[in-house]
Amino acid sequence: MYKELDLFYKGVVLVIICLFLSCKNDPSPPLSPAQAMESFVLADPELEIQLVASEPLVQDPVAITFDEAGRLWVVEMLGFMQDIDGSGETEPIGRIRVLFDNNADGQMDSAQVFMDSLVLPRAIAVVKGGALVAENIPLWFAKDTDGDLIADSKVLIDSAYGGSGMPEHSGNGLWRGMDNWYYNAKSKTRYKYKNGDWVANPTEFRGQWGICHDNAGRLHYNYNWSQLHADLVPPNTLQRNKFHKPSSGIDHGLTLDRRIFPIRSNTAVNRGYVPGTLDDSGKLLEFASACGPLIYRGDLFSNAYLGNAFVCEPTANLIKRNIIKENGFMLEASAAYENSEFLASTDERFRPISLAPGPDGALYIVDMYKGIIQHGPYMTDYLREITLNRKLDKPIHMGRIWKITKKLKKEKESVNLAALEASEIVNYLGSTNGWTRDMAQRLLIENGDLNILPAIKKILEGDNSLGKLHALWTLEGLEYKEAELYLIGLNAQDSKVKQAALRIYSAFLVEEKLPLMELETYIKENFDSSDPALQLQMVLLSNNLNRQLAFEVSDTFLGLYGENPITRDVVMSSLQDREYAFFNYLQSKSPWQLYSQDHEIFIEQLSSAIAVKGSEQEILPLFEIIGKTKEHDWVSNAIITGFLNSTALNEDIQIELTSKPYLFTQSDKGEEDLKQNYVQLNALFTWPGKVALPQSKEDNLVELDKALMAKGRQKYVNLCANCHGTKGEGMSRFAPPLKKSEWVIGEKEKLAMILLHGMEGPIVVNGKDYGIPDILPSMPSFSTLQNEDIAAIATYIRNSWGNSGDMIKPNIIGRIRFRTQGKITPWKASELDTVVFDYSL
Repeated sequence: MYKELDLFYKGVVLVIICLFLSCKNDPSPPLSPAQAMESFVLADPELEIQLVASEPLVQDPVAITFDEAGRLWVVEMLGFMQDIDGSGETEPIGRIRVLFDNNADGQMDSAQVFMDSLVLPRAIAVVKGGALVAENIPLWFAKDTDGDLIADSKVLIDSAYGGSGMPEHSGNGLWRGMDNWYYNAKSKTRYKYKNGDWVANPTEFRGQWGICHDNAGRLHYNYNWSQLHADLVPPNTLQRNKFHKPSSGIDHGLTLDRRIFPIRSNTAVNRGYVPGTLDDSGKLLEFASACGPLIYRGDLFSNAYLGNAFVCEPTANLIKRNIIKENGFMLEASAAYENSEFLASTDERFRPISLAPGPDGALYIVDMYKGIIQHGPYMTDYLREITLNRKLDKPIHMGRIWKITKKLKKEKESVNLAALEASEIVNYLGSTNGWTRDMAQRLLIENGDLNILPAIKKILEGDNSLGKLHALWTLEGLEYKEAELYLIGLNAQDSKVKQAALRIYSAFLVEEKLPLMELETYIKENFDSSDPALQLQMVLLSNNLNRQLAFEVSDTFLGLYGENPITRDVVMSSLQDREYAFFNYLQSKSPWQLYSQDHEIFIEQLSSAIAVKGSEQEILPLFEIIGKTKEHDWVSNAIITGFLNSTALNEDIQIELTSKPYLFTQSDKGEEDLKQNYVQLNALFTWPGKVALPQSKEDNLVELDKALMAKGRQKYVNLCANCHGTKGEGMSRFAPPLKKSEWVIGEKEKLAMILLHGMEGPIVVNGKDYGIPDILPSMPSFSTLQNEDIAAIATYIRNSWGNSGDMIKPNIIGRIRFRTQGKITPWKASELDTVVFDYSL
């Protein structure tokens, strides 16, 4: 078999050499690995790039991972875009190969096919007894029963893993999180091996291509149009209250900066014909295909790199480096270099599409080395013509793996964890290399040997914080449920260790396996002195605490950080079946008698949850509050708005009452806006003998889109109300009104452009001039939001506070997003006045 493979490889090499010779006069010829090496520009002179593998040893690579023995596993998507028409895409020619470095020089020398006959494979995770392999749509557990690195059989784990099967819009990643679940981009499912079976579990939707985590275990991912997003709270924790729909905390954009700085022209980009996409020299101005993010957790580079985020941009032939800063429980990122990139190439065929950590601490790059990376169904006529003119459609089946390493430093000798016993592996939980810590944790859990517990205890009592984190999650993976070791973690100095101990402890608490008293005592004694991120974790588990303590810490947390939408979602997620009791608790507190925007929004959220729950005993007292004097108008309005927005969670909500409430006998009194609210509120409830109220055409429009309107309201109060007010009235020194604003109810394309890219003053609204100091200098961009979220905000503000306008659909936002690529500064009113949007582009 190996002799046949050797002959095959020699044949492929001969073909490639002939292609190189025939292409040397082409506008964009394929380069040999040595030539490609000369095309790279690295920002850091202390680092260098080295070749790890190239064709024919690796072909069309899209993802890689190292196993415990240091072998490199490569996913090869050979069926992707074999020609300009995408012919043969469904042919089962994809495969998984294992590469070997036989002489330990850092370069791969031979390969073994682990699994072949796959249709567009895209992800892999090496696990005990084989590997998880994501094909075009299904997810398999490929078994290697005899350890010869050849799959003997496969077991179907998920028949719908890939979703649509479109390579850039299907599940991928299979990234083992610190919490022992396997997470995916472009997916709402995570996976875990439990009790002898692979189980699937719903989770929040994340990203597009590639996923990773940082040293705290926070997941990071991105979208082709937005380079870096992250989880600010642990997965699934905001989903626990079935009466509340969160809108923050997950999928948080870390930077609005979309600028990139290629060192060659990038005319072969899908929408290069759109003005503003390329600069005068043909270089791409902003991300068009951000993918494959990786947080550096190795120990080979200087400490300045630790925790930095690297993002691939294959259409611009570069990799960007971002520095992430932590502020409380928030994260933000900024470019590491002013007008250049971490790595860029003059080779048009350099296509970095994913990154991976390695056992040596280096940064590994998956280079598909392919002229065509745009999937056929999305290819524009422009790109097709450019691709053929530049002869980028040939050759095919090339590919390289590179690594960034420290210059002039002796190659680090990697430990072979596969050769060690559990008693030895446990010592690597505190390694300075994140890859090694992750691998040690995985192996110890798969081994299941509880004899390591004394060693785990020693780590928890030591001073290595990263070792403690992984020790705690190893215990979680082993399903160890004795309190002692977690209580040691709670008393660590490092906040992230405490957060992990709390998170694991509270999860096992639900199963009534751990004592509650110790946890309550700990929170009572430590909440006030804890940092914001640790306080957040305490609030997240407060649904396990006695009601008084839970309410006290939640109220304090709201008082400290209530202006942050994440704070409100964290509290709401921990209040299931306690919403009405907490409402009464807050109403008894003096600070909550006073109006503030934060108070109004949170009362609104509580009221929504109470409405969704639908308990008449809880709803009727709120009706009584609505009918009180103007002294409490802000509370009444918040309750009404909250009730109306309950449709965000249940579009068809209909709350049954035993009789007609007195409130609805007064609905013909008051101001016109209040009457309209009563009409909409009436529609949420039913009682014996109720006669439906007649509705106008305008009411029907709201009814038809009430879920979208409710979602828009959610997003609006979280993102816009701080400047524009909860009722669109505008706020002095912040922003002009949205009520009766021609910028809102006018051309929907211009509103979408403002939301996507922001806007600078001065501005005229409803005949009045607004400028500094009456308003802030500019409105920020919402470009990190999903198209659906921007559409919901736009539709909501166009149909609230007396405004009336057409619904804006997500596809409109998407088209305008592409059409305005290259816009990296906020719009000015004078610019928008002259814009005529052309849908034909």
